[in-house]
Amino acid sequence: MIGGGQAGLASVHALKARGLKPVLLEAGDEPVGSWPHYYDSLHLFSPARYSSLPGLAFPGDPRRYPHRDEVIDYLRRYAAALDADMRTGQRVTAVTRPDGEFLVSTEAGAEFSAPIVIAATGAFTSPHRPALPGLDEFAGTVLHSSEYREPSPFAGQRVVVVGAANSAVQIAVDLAPHAHVTLATRKPIRYATQKPLGRDVHFWFTVTGFDVLPIGPWLRTKPSMLVLDAGGYQAAIDAGKPDQRRMFTAINGDTLTWRDGTHERVDTIILATGFRPGLTYLDKLGALDPTGAAKQHRGLSTSHPGLGFVGLEWQRSFSSATIRGVGRDAAYLARRLLKQ
Repeated sequence: MIGGGQAGLASVHALKARGLKPVLLEAGDEPVGSWPHYYDSLHLFSPARYSSLPGLAFPGDPRRYPHRDEVIDYLRRYAAALDADMRTGQRVTAVTRPDGEFLVSTEAGAEFSAPIVIAATGAFTSPHRPALPGLDEFAGTVLHSSEYREPSPFAGQRVVVVGAANSAVQIAVDLAPHAHVTLATRKPIRYATQKPLGRDVHFWFTVTGFDVLPIGPWLRTKPSMLVLDAGGYQAAIDAGKPDQRRMFTAINGDTLTWRDGTHERVDTIILATGFRPGLTYLDKLGALDPTGAAKQHRGLSTSHPGLGFVGLEWQRSFSSATIRGVGRDAAYLARRLLKQ
């Protein structure tokens, strides 16, 4: 098992339920994934009721939206309850298959052989930096959202946040009371109410079955994300705190050129432009396509029997990369891998 976040822990649970004794390899100091590195104001988009891994309910008021630190504590308890072999400080650098079994090598010099490998490393370590005009020559500071923590370092600055999904909006609104912030987007932001008809949207996802609806031919490309809004985000942007503009067209030194031809000096650009799968340790195995994406169908490798994936976006359903969805995918994958 490679990766000790929510996907890896759910996979350990699924394999142990089938009588196996998996070994989990985690690059960090503890098996909580990337959660300690997310920005300070982060809350889950799903209520606690819909934010559990198999076998352990999320504690406290089921209607609340847990804070980042609550998720970290929950994952710590979950990992301890699994009572499994978890090796921290083991960053995997390569997976090969020299003699029928997989050989997993780590940065620390350890090697592990196994007939089954599950890649559950998520994407946080592989931030996407788009090719924006002049970005490489920008004289100010460029950060990815993965590097943003809290507003105080940006107090009084002119900041542009690039992106139109949940993280971009959250960070821009978080910064707006402390800095002059613009949210720069290629397309208009698409909002969805957090509580249609008075019930959280995840209630409706559950009762309608949308959350587990299999990905099929009807969805060949990932749709653009909606920003879940309980009423504060759209109101803040409509009030100009932050303001929203279409993407800038050029950068010259520390000056941005906007689509209307105006020029403006900017201190910091924050790229809330998403992530790509962090699977480079599979390069030598030949399990990735030319873009670095896994060659897989519903989590099963299409190139190497015995190799599986958990936690990929749209792997089997809308919820595949979420804390509420990885458990279902892990259970499915465990069944299929053992049949192989």
